[in-house]
Amino acid sequence: MTLQLVWFKRDLRSVDHAPLVEAAARGPVLPLYVAEPAYWALPDTSGRQWEAIVDGLHDLRQDLARLGQPLVVRTGDVIEVFEALHAGPGIAALWSHEETGNAWTYARDRRVIAWARARGIAWHEIPTGGVHRRLRSRARWASGWEARIAPAPLAEPALPPLSGIAPGPIPTANDLGMAPDSCPGRQRGGRRRGERALQTFLAGRAEGYQRGMSSPLSAQTRCSRLSVALATGTLSLREVVHALRAARARGGPVPARDLAAFDKRLHWHCHFIQKLESEPAIEFRNVHRGFDGLREDQFNHEWFDAWQRGETGWPFVDACLRALQQTGWINFRMRAMLVSVSSYHLWLHWPAPARQLARWFTDYEPGIHYPQVQMQAGVTGINIPRMYNPVKQSQDQDPRGEFIRRWLPELQGVPDTWIHTPWQMGAARQRAAGLRIGENYPAPVRDHEHAAREARAKLTAWKRAYVAREESQRVFEKHGSRKRQPVRGRSKPTTPLPPPAPQGDLF
Repeated sequence: MTLQLVWFKRDLRSVDHAPLVEAAARGPVLPLYVAEPAYWALPDTSGRQWEAIVDGLHDLRQDLARLGQPLVVRTGDVIEVFEALHAGPGIAALWSHEETGNAWTYARDRRVIAWARARGIAWHEIPTGGVHRRLRSRARWASGWEARIAPAPLAEPALPPLSGIAPGPIPTANDLGMAPDSCPGRQRGGRRRGERALQTFLAGRAEGYQRGMSSPLSAQTRCSRLSVALATGTLSLREVVHALRAARARGGPVPARDLAAFDKRLHWHCHFIQKLESEPAIEFRNVHRGFDGLREDQFNHEWFDAWQRGETGWPFVDACLRALQQTGWINFRMRAMLVSVSSYHLWLHWPAPARQLARWFTDYEPGIHYPQVQMQAGVTGINIPRMYNPVKQSQDQDPRGEFIRRWLPELQGVPDTWIHTPWQMGAARQRAAGLRIGENYPAPVRDHEHAAREARAKLTAWKRAYVAREESQRVFEKHGSRKRQPVRGRSKPTTPLPPPAPQGDLF
């Protein structure tokens, strides 16, 4: 008896799972998840990410058991796992969702293609969300997104019981050879918690979403907090969109403007993932090649180390870094600020900060992460560079220093007047506040205003010298939003390059 093998990756759910439905209609199903030690040894993966996966695996195993067949878990190289199953019960067909992951998963999938072809096994990859594989043009991307999302989410299929195959244990991070990753405030994953977050968000927590998502004080509850569920696939994007639109249709406690703002960001979710799907090299090299050489040879490791430790001397930046380290989450505006500070004020080439942030993010989504990092680093050529002032952001988003004091206990005694710029306090005021700049809290690594001026000058000079319009046109054609329509009457069938686009916030 050969089996329909359903390979779960970052789609840990039994609802709205097209590969599971299609496989169940064709014969006995073996639901499989493979924990791959080589993946979890990568520089952009971490123990906190694995723990979120484990939460999802436990819920998925329970759901599949209720349907008739528990989840089978194996640890090792996926080809070796497939080979063992094919040599045993036999694999009639392989089913999975398409995945937009990092370069490692892309190379792994190419190995799976070769393995399946060599054994005459059909691998059916089904699209997920609104991301299109082998997309030739962005011209009708929005309508294509709507066509993918519009059908109702799929119900769970019945699964005939399958005997003779041990479910296998879910490995620990230690089993996978991962380094310890303390994250005491980690948001838990799994479908149950994802459903609860969606329900509470639409039932009232989303009130004030549009304004509340910017400050880390309010964002913790005003943001959807669905990013872990979406990144691990315990909820499908289609489920979230349909629940949102149903809430908009029936009305309720959440203002329409807040629900509309969230709906917009669900479109952006796929818009950014599409960029990495269409150009996987974005993980490693500048989107706009005219920026090659801008920062690569000027990397200051001392400044990078201070940024990693949350010891830049800019309290709001350090508080955001330490909160992220301890919780695995920070709101999008603060993520953008952290990249902006590393790229402009510290003039760091983006890949090293990007990998560190990826490890900290429990909700790491490569397709959103790398395009967003490059956008905030100012190397796309089609977005207006956003250079965050760390002091102004502190004053705007944490006016009384509540967030700062929560994560920087060494500044507990600093008055509100000085909490954003404690290095400007005199020695007497420092003593009164129990603070010693340079001893129990660092002085700023740089003067932030001077660093910003210097960065603007460098960026302007570089763009004038090296950033060609033709390369900007190429980037726009491949990745740009199509909100602006082509100008009529042009002799060449090309989309005109619009003014640089503003940068939007996600979640």
